[in-house]
Amino acid sequence: MIERGELELPEMQRGYVWPGTRVRDLLDSLYRDYPSGTILLWETDEEVPTRDFAVATDRSPYMTKRFLLDGQQRLTSLASVIRGKPVEVRGGHRTREIEILFNLEHPDNLSEVLEVNEDNFADADADGDADDDNIGDTDAGPDDLQRRIDQLTFVVKTSKLARLTHWVKVSDVFKTDSDFEFLERAGVTEFRNPLAQKYSTRLQRLRAIRKYEYRMDILERSLDYNEVAEIFVRVNSKGTKLRSSDLALARITAKWRNSLESFEEFRVKCATEHDFPLDLGIHLRSMIVHATGQSRFKTVGSLPLERLQDAWKEHKRAFDYALNFLRSNCGISSPALLSSPLLIVALGFYGSKHDFNVDGDTAKTLRRWVRLANAKGRYSRGSSETTLDQDLVVIRDGGSPADLIERLRLQVGLLDVTVEELDGKNQRSALFKTMFLAFSALEAEDWTSSLKIDVTRSDGQHEIEFHHIFPQALVKKKYPKTLVNDIANLAFIDGRSNRRLQARAPKEYVAEIISGRGSEPFDRQLIPTAGELLDIERFEAFLAVRRARIATELNRFLAL
Repeated sequence: MIERGELELPEMQRGYVWPGTRVRDLLDSLYRDYPSGTILLWETDEEVPTRDFAVATDRSPYMTKRFLLDGQQRLTSLASVIRGKPVEVRGGHRTREIEILFNLEHPDNLSEVLEVNEDNFADADADGDADDDNIGDTDAGPDDLQRRIDQLTFVVKTSKLARLTHWVKVSDVFKTDSDFEFLERAGVTEFRNPLAQKYSTRLQRLRAIRKYEYRMDILERSLDYNEVAEIFVRVNSKGTKLRSSDLALARITAKWRNSLESFEEFRVKCATEHDFPLDLGIHLRSMIVHATGQSRFKTVGSLPLERLQDAWKEHKRAFDYALNFLRSNCGISSPALLSSPLLIVALGFYGSKHDFNVDGDTAKTLRRWVRLANAKGRYSRGSSETTLDQDLVVIRDGGSPADLIERLRLQVGLLDVTVEELDGKNQRSALFKTMFLAFSALEAEDWTSSLKIDVTRSDGQHEIEFHHIFPQALVKKKYPKTLVNDIANLAFIDGRSNRRLQARAPKEYVAEIISGRGSEPFDRQLIPTAGELLDIERFEAFLAVRRARIATELNRFLAL
């Protein structure tokens, strides 16, 4: 029905959001013949605003349409995997394949469900180890981990597993009814080979997923759009299917027809013109802030249409101001440098309440608040909505940026960054993002290309990456993981340089770079270059020296 265009998405629906792991689990359930829920449709002749599926569909010649209210994530995933079609992500700006691998050698007994994080089997990075964001339980050795992985039936594709002949790509299996290429790849060339029957049976069972029939509940035609929107909200408010912003979108679009087009247009503008791709939920939350003075979506259903429309207009003005202020005044050129996008909401609300007239001294204090709130994780410490609402009250009541700084002081205590605060922090820390901003203000550059560090670069060769100064492969056996990934052991260089350095010892490559370019590339990232500190045995002393330097520089940067 999706392929023929017989199903459509009403604009109240959110976009496609499932990660590969959810698709993996869905396929595993269907392969085991577990129940997979129902599909909720609404059949109507009413003109209904729609949004596109994330996977390609044809045009339907039928006048009567069926609108999908519940089951979008499951059906889009299956339509993508079974047809081998990519899905659109981030509003259609790019596509990705859903690549799931099937284990021809899975255990015969499928009754036992094993919890194994196959991300531990991720590809090695330039330092010679799995990327930190994908590292989980590292106590298991590689052989033990491989044995555990082989107990799984489906995994999200990694290049390491894809090279193993008994792991086959699910979409490739669905594209053909022939088992020959999969058997041949697995080294099974004789029909009498016992593995031939075993693998063929399993491949047929996998293809049988195509014949799985979902029970469809169809809402009667007499229901109007507003009633259907309320049903949608109630159905999807159970469990954790939808976020509060998704439910709010359903209520807003029910009241304000065709508004999704305007919302998406501005979201895309922010992503392309400002280089700030953000989830639509942030824009909706900002709109509610301008409509109500608080950040929660609980009142959205009672807001009159005119108020929503006025709030959306003000949100666009405020967001433009906030994004320009972040880039021009704070040096924050990407959401990747923010500890929370709620900072944009608060900053935009401040600009709006002052009619975007901010004098020079106030702008400096406002910049200091933004940098401090970002560094200290003002809206990423839990209860973020409550914290945001506290700041919105300060702004609404005419409070100054100095008042906002005082609120932050009450939350975190000391505003200065201490050496102890840096100890044990890794690349996920808000302080790591501030470290990048501080180094950027020092005009830090790549160690070989001399290009200034900039997170907005997207070309593969010169895209900025973080580099372990003491490579993980050299120190992970001698020191705890927390020290290996400490931000005092991280620097910012081009991907090309990172791949060239790989797992070389710092004493070797630092001397080589200094001989050609001097110590300035390292000085601008506060990296000690004294020979004895670059010895593996002096790793902890190196971290202590650099940590102290970073703390001093962060405090200087945050005081500007």
